[in-house]
Amino acid sequence: MSAYLILHGWQNHRPKDHWQHWLADRLTGLGHHVAYPQLPDPDDPELEVWLAELARHLDELPGAGPERVVVAHSLSAVLWLHAVARGMKGLDVDRVLLVAPPSASVLVRHPEVAAFAPPPLDGLTPPGPTRLVAGDDDPYCPEGARTDFGDPLGIPTELIPGAAHLDLDAGYGSWPAVLEWCLDGSARLTARPA
Repeated sequence: MSAYLILHGWQNHRPKDHWQHWLADRLTGLGHHVAYPQLPDPDDPELEVWLAELARHLDELPGAGPERVVVAHSLSAVLWLHAVARGMKGLDVDRVLLVAPPSASVLVRHPEVAAFAPPPLDGLTPPGPTRLVAGDDDPYCPEGARTDFGDPLGIPTELIPGAAHLDLDAGYGSWPAVLEWCLDGSARLTARPA
């Protein structure tokens, strides 16, 4: 049994139709340990509070299974990078998937999340196998996820055509490819079926 920590983004109140909820339900149904917490004040989050919550949830993630996996969407993908930049303890998980991280140019325009603007990424090395997936037309990362995140971090990056922010507005309720990746880290992350 693997252990999964699924982390949501800004203004996400974990709607039942979102792919993260769908993923949590599927992984739980397969007998895995799944933590999918509602992070505090998702509409007006505080970086330090979210970092403390991340540390707490990582500490509570069972370590007895074959794998400990983190799936972080949007603002939580950037949260993960802040934790890495600070050398936070507990980041020694087996795999991480960063989904649709928003760019600094977008975050700084919104006072509620400006403090989450990504830390300097040059020379930053994630502590374990990390993959990035994003839409090739994500309005929250107009510079492009590969340019802003994948290349500076030196991590494998998959761009999905027309997937925007990989959220409900983009039609991502169910997303079989992310479930396949959770079960097999070598699986390719592709668009959801039409």
